[in-house]
Amino acid sequence: MAAATLSARRSYELPLTSATVARDGALAHAAVRCQAVAVTDYLSDKSILVVGATGGLGHPITELLAARGARLTLHGRDEAKLAGMSDWGTTVAGDISRADTARRLVDTAVAAHGGLDGLVFAAGIVAFGSVADTPDDVLIDVFTVNTLAPIRILRAGLPALTESAQAGRDPFALVISAVVAEQPMPGMAAYSASKAALMAYDAAAARELRRSKIRLVDARPPHTETGLATRPRYGTAPGLPQGLAPFEVAERIVVGLESGERDMPSSVFAGSGRD
Repeated sequence: MAAATLSARRSYELPLTSATVARDGALAHAAVRCQAVAVTDYLSDKSILVVGATGGLGHPITELLAARGARLTLHGRDEAKLAGMSDWGTTVAGDISRADTARRLVDTAVAAHGGLDGLVFAAGIVAFGSVADTPDDVLIDVFTVNTLAPIRILRAGLPALTESAQAGRDPFALVISAVVAEQPMPGMAAYSASKAALMAYDAAAARELRRSKIRLVDARPPHTETGLATRPRYGTAPGLPQGLAPFEVAERIVVGLESGERDMPSSVFAGSGRD
């Protein structure tokens, strides 16, 4: 799909659906109005697997995809949270640090919706600490979840995504790395390295997959108030500036998918608001 002309901007409003109802028990978004690239029907009726759908960024991305008519398969670790999202699609719990989870997630999506047209990877963990103090088990966990898991899930999904491409359905895979892939941070060396490795993999894989007409997009939003820093795998978060608002970051990502973007560096999120 050709990218929408960036100058073709209009105000748009998301429809009111069950996806707008309460986060934390309150009405979250009855309608959202903003200036953005014109919305297309690109995501409508697409079978999309969202990994990390219950997370701080995965949840609003799921909300936006549901509002656009995508057929969703939603992954998370917390079965109770997934149950609360069941109106939006098929749900499947699983530990993505396990190698066999990748195939199970893809198989669930294909069985539920007859194929797979899109993959969104929005899961991850963070660790803080000096290079001298961060233990091996933390390094292994961080790289397993942040780097190996998306690679495994993309690989597991390739046969179905290839079928989608052959059917002319313009498939995609969207992987959320982070701004630290571009700007590694002291005290976050392991986390920065895991995201930089993922960005490098995505850049190379995107060139390979273009031949198969599968669009692979790496998104690197700046620090966003998802709550991830409050539950690190190791260490304590340093003082961080106020992050971006998760819903607005999610919206920018979804609009980028709709408009045919092939890369989303940190600079494209400059207009996203802060909480």
